[in-house]
Amino acid sequence: MMFMLPLFKSNFSIGKSILRLDEKSFEEDSPSSIFKILKDNDIQNLVLVEDTMIGFLESYHNCRNFGVNLIFGLNLFYKSSADQESKDKITIFSKNEKGCKSLNKIYSFAQTEGDGSIDFLNLKKIWTDDLLMYIPFYDSFLYNNFMYFSESYCDLSFFNPCFFIQNNNLPFDGPLKERVIKFCKKNKFKTMLSKSIYYNKKSDLSAYQVYKCLCSRSFSNKASLEKPNLDHCSSADFSFESFLEHESS
Repeated sequence: MMFMLPLFKSNFSIGKSILRLDEKSFEEDSPSSIFKILKDNDIQNLVLVEDTMIGFLESYHNCRNFGVNLIFGLNLFYKSSADQESKDKITIFSKNEKGCKSLNKIYSFAQTEGDGSIDFLNLKKIWTDDLLMYIPFYDSFLYNNFMYFSESYCDLSFFNPCFFIQNNNLPFDGPLKERVIKFCKKNKFKTMLSKSIYYNKKSDLSAYQVYKCLCSRSFSNKASLEKPNLDHCSSADFSFESFLEHESS
């Protein structure tokens, strides 16, 4: 059995997860509490991948209060040049407190000067050895090239990234995995098996879908709870329960 890295996401990434990192959810014994999930399963490391730095300080302090080691990663749009349209995402992890400061600089640049994204030259200027780059399985340039016939190529050799691989029972997971492995072998990049976790139980999928509808602009555009129009949101495998099934198999 291969090691699978659990990648948690919280409600700080609005519309992406129903899991919570606040102390109140733990005290109320809520099934959506990340800290309750970690405690019940004797997990001491929290790998958290968010789409914003907004909840970082609260996450950091709460993890310290609960005796949990926080490994924080930031998803953001990346482009090879400043004038390129940004559709491809990368994930940057901080190794330590210095890395967190660098990560905050990257996020600040993306929000203030990069229109929500960062280009190669500016990322290279801010980059330090206290950071690690990973390429998400979904929303990467390989994913967009495969799913939407894009023709983008991200210059990533400077950062020597590792590519995440996932299997969430989506119909394109297998073919996409083959393309990621082929690309990484050709360019001598490493891969890692991972699982994105947006809710606790598989039965929480309906609650997750409702939450995404409420947070989605498309909800007001001919969408409803009966027909939410959520792309690739039919699998219940983005759950901690699914992760546990892999661990026990």
